[in-house]
Amino acid sequence: MKLHINENHKLSHIEPEVYGHFSEHLGRCIYGGLFVGEDSEIPNVKGMRADVVEALKEMKIPVLRWPGGNFADEYHWMEGIGPKENRKKMINTHWGGVIEDNSFGTHEYFELCKQLGCKTYVNGNVGSGTVREMSEWVEYMTFNGVSPMAELRKANGQEEAWKVDYFGVGNENWGCGGNMTAEYYGNKFRNYQTYIRQYDGNAPISKICCGANADDYDWTADVLKTCFYKPAPPQAHGFMDGLSLHYYVVVNNWEHKGSATEFSKEEYYRCMKKAYYMDELVTRHDAIMSQYDPDKKIGMMVDEWGCWHDVEPGTNPGFLYQQNSMRDAQVAGATLNIFNKHSDRVKMGCLAQIVNVLQAVILTEDDKMVLTPTYYVLHMYRFHQDADLLDSYLEGANETGVEGEKCKKVNESVSVDKDGVLTITLNNVSEAEDETVTIDFRDREVGAVEGIILNGKVDDYNSFEAPNKVQEKNFAVTECKGKEIELTLPACSLVTLRVTLK
Repeated sequence: MKLHINENHKLSHIEPEVYGHFSEHLGRCIYGGLFVGEDSEIPNVKGMRADVVEALKEMKIPVLRWPGGNFADEYHWMEGIGPKENRKKMINTHWGGVIEDNSFGTHEYFELCKQLGCKTYVNGNVGSGTVREMSEWVEYMTFNGVSPMAELRKANGQEEAWKVDYFGVGNENWGCGGNMTAEYYGNKFRNYQTYIRQYDGNAPISKICCGANADDYDWTADVLKTCFYKPAPPQAHGFMDGLSLHYYVVVNNWEHKGSATEFSKEEYYRCMKKAYYMDELVTRHDAIMSQYDPDKKIGMMVDEWGCWHDVEPGTNPGFLYQQNSMRDAQVAGATLNIFNKHSDRVKMGCLAQIVNVLQAVILTEDDKMVLTPTYYVLHMYRFHQDADLLDSYLEGANETGVEGEKCKKVNESVSVDKDGVLTITLNNVSEAEDETVTIDFRDREVGAVEGIILNGKVDDYNSFEAPNKVQEKNFAVTECKGKEIELTLPACSLVTLRVTLK
């Protein structure tokens, strides 16, 4: 198999936010995962769990979406500000029926993002909220002048306004966010986004419109039709800066998803086949978006993606706590390579979810913390952030799998950063067969090569008893000569190469 790279041909820019994350008031994602409170015996900084924050900073997290998810369209932000003892308690009807005490609210979220050094993505309430409520939240967060909401923020201890980088107008409004039709939501979006005021012209808020569930292409078409005038309005872009897309890899079906750690060979390859389906989804939604936005000024924001398995035995089914194996790592690697390849349109991706929920990068239990195989994928891929996609393709690529469940054996993407260093990510999804790859550059010869590998059996995972079973290691290529690099990808492996050309 040969990977051809044209180091002279840059295709598009890979925004850092493509490697973003998603946090929701769900299970132990916020409470016990990201936030333990200032009185906790677990080391923390202003209530934020110190070990988790440091691990996420090392992973170079670019953006964090909050407060949902389903929770966003029942969240009323004023219940999460002010002295904690006065905050209203509520039932989290979506996730486990537990008490939500609102001790983690707006101020805590911005403190977390400050510690992480990442951009902010706030999701507003359209399903059960009002235009006024959303408008006042934006004023509370971003207005530095004299106004009721700015004064309230100051009274609660925050003198300076925060920066909201992205604001989502509702979440999954085709379902849990109100069971709306596309036309109805499109008109709601036009209404609500009007009142997301841009108080600071030097710090604009990107407005994200609720997009489709997986392959609901009609939703995309109908929302865009409703949000666009012909000719285009002076606001341009149909009032939006981004359109979301949600897609989860469910191995079997929604009623019986399958175990995160115990699965057959057929289930493994079915999982990978469904992961590759992301390419078709992005391609077809992009084609619809391009009918209205041919210049690709509107970003596709895949702000929920990942594997959704059955919860771990004995845990609250509403907490969506699942283990994370090399199978999940392969899904992450393939998905991120697909996003890179479509970086002319895909401007954000948020893995669901960051800690203790679904395909988490970190698991916690009391004061213990485990980095999952998916964590290492995001860590190895961090070099693609803010780099330029290079033209590349595989020659002689073949399939792997079992009868009825075949998929591409190897997936890849290549970028070059501002210093001229190339990042090549190559993944062999075969659970049993190695693959020899020759990398061929168009004009320039190879200088230095550094490699990292993540590999193991498809069902290997890290537990609190064995936290380092799967972790990234140094990787040496077989040979470098002239314009070529030769290497062998072991079965079930993900490899990142950092290459300097002469």
